[in-house]
Amino acid sequence: MSRIITIFCLFIGISWGTQAQFSQASRDSIQKLSRADHQLMMEMLGIESLRPGPSGNPSAPNAANSDESKAKTYESVPDPLIFENGDPVKSVSDWEKRREELFELFDREMYGRNPENLPSVTWELISEKDSLIGDVEVTYKNLKGWVDNSSFPSISVAIDFEYALPKNSTEKVPLVMEFGWRWPPGMRRPPAPPGPSWQELVLKAGWGFGIIIPTSYQADNGAGLRTGMIGLVNQGNPRKLDDWGTLKAWAWGASRALDYLETDLSVNSEKVVIEGLSRYGKAALVTMAYDPRFAVGLIGSSGAGGAKLLRRTFGEQVENLASSGEYHWFAPNFIKYAGPLTPNDLPVDAHELIALCAPRPVFISVGSPEVEGQWIDAKGMFEAEVLAGPVYELLGKKPLPTEQFPSIQTFLKEGDLAFRQHEGGHTVGPNWPYFIEWARKYLDN
Repeated sequence: MSRIITIFCLFIGISWGTQAQFSQASRDSIQKLSRADHQLMMEMLGIESLRPGPSGNPSAPNAANSDESKAKTYESVPDPLIFENGDPVKSVSDWEKRREELFELFDREMYGRNPENLPSVTWELISEKDSLIGDVEVTYKNLKGWVDNSSFPSISVAIDFEYALPKNSTEKVPLVMEFGWRWPPGMRRPPAPPGPSWQELVLKAGWGFGIIIPTSYQADNGAGLRTGMIGLVNQGNPRKLDDWGTLKAWAWGASRALDYLETDLSVNSEKVVIEGLSRYGKAALVTMAYDPRFAVGLIGSSGAGGAKLLRRTFGEQVENLASSGEYHWFAPNFIKYAGPLTPNDLPVDAHELIALCAPRPVFISVGSPEVEGQWIDAKGMFEAEVLAGPVYELLGKKPLPTEQFPSIQTFLKEGDLAFRQHEGGHTVGPNWPYFIEWARKYLDN
């Protein structure tokens, strides 16, 4: 039963952490404001109704499809190595032009455009202390990035970011930056799995770790679109149809944290990993695609809107993403693909977002279908990674070693694209040792 409830929470766009931060009255207010803004976007698009998405509850009458024989309801996917005019991409210089086409399509139709002349961020060191994590001595810094709000002082925005570095390192160290959750004081956190934490594993590898709190600068709901970073640049007004969504805003914040790390002489800022799980896995992949300074991506159970092929009728669907619970992650234009258009009308799909990370390495992580469930669509993410492979090959890198979906716990580590479906649930946890093993060839050289 707990697995079904967890999957259902994923479906309706609410994380356990997000639920606990608000009273029932506050949650009701957030949902009401989100629905109102969502309705405004539909009116701007000239849409009267949307197709309903399937349920994340496997027992529901409208449960999402988990039958692989019914998953392929499309004839083809866009080819990342074909220009929009039909010409083939034949060279690296051609690919650079094609990348710009793909960015334009993703910006206009899916993730939205970053505003021009974004405000600057001034970083304040809140605290710095020596600590012991596992058996590694570290220096731990807690920072706040104040966003210049002089253009609209009624909205104040700050980025919460903290990171730890091995104290006794004599060289610059790589760092893993995670999109992390904020747990309110007194809230009972999910039980920690047995064994060392991911932070301990990263420190034992000789690297540092950082945690950025995306909801500190942009709320994870449609009600927050008139505040936070998106509200600030829009001066409290509604978004335009191709304005950036929350995923792009979260990615922007990660890039500003990387700006700060570039000033720390103890960090090898050319070897920074971006990592996230679930909706933060989506954000991590968007960050990796749009900011070429991030060296490696660890993308955890990102599903639809992240690494999963949107054209597959399996698990979460575009109709779910375009609903009032999740639309804020994307540009308003994306809503139209849940009515009157369909996912097959999208000019792009997830494999092209992965391709935009090339030639940099990407590890896609997912959990067990028996524990995590089928909502995430592990095979849909694997197939997208396979389809991104030709771009990696064009750039002299190694794709996945097979096009056949592997059995659970098979580690595909030979290429610059890696994949592993672990035995656990909705977590990156069991894959951390495998990621570290694979990533050493990029971070330790």
